[in-house]
Amino acid sequence: MDKCSECEKEFSSAEGLSHHMIAKHDVIKKKFVMNKRYYWYIGLAVAVLGIILISNFMNSGPGKYDGLAQCLADKKVTFYGAFWCSHCAEQKQLFGKSAKLLHYVECSTPDGKGQTPLCIAKKIEGYPTWEFEDGSRIPAVITPESLAAKTGCPIE
Repeated sequence: MDKCSECEKEFSSAEGLSHHMIAKHDVIKKKFVMNKRYYWYIGLAVAVLGIILISNFMNSGPGKYDGLAQCLADKKVTFYGAFWCSHCAEQKQLFGKSAKLLHYVECSTPDGKGQTPLCIAKKIEGYPTWEFEDGSRIPAVITPESLAAKTGCPIE
């Protein structure tokens, strides 16, 4: 037997007690109602996840200059730069996803205030500096096409 907590009346079923509570005592069963802000949180989470997935999908696969960058690395062409250098960032941007295949040497100390011993020994004075197998250097941003012409590497 189920008993009403308000008026002590007894009922033979839980359903009967439920109807009594609603009719006589204005007790409404609380339903789970999702607050509107939770919809925003869920929507935001889905959007962020979508952006991450799209970003990963677009960054996968070969870059436009992968063949050239690999050939430059094979020919011991070295790109000296610094993380804070805007021209170095421009140089990397010209290669796009293929920049990761270049033989890159970071010349800046982590605090950005000094130069690494290797770059001091090599007498690297500006960034970016390209050094070729024959020891010649070009201290400038160079197009992939110009690098291909200088080294004989094909642009694929």
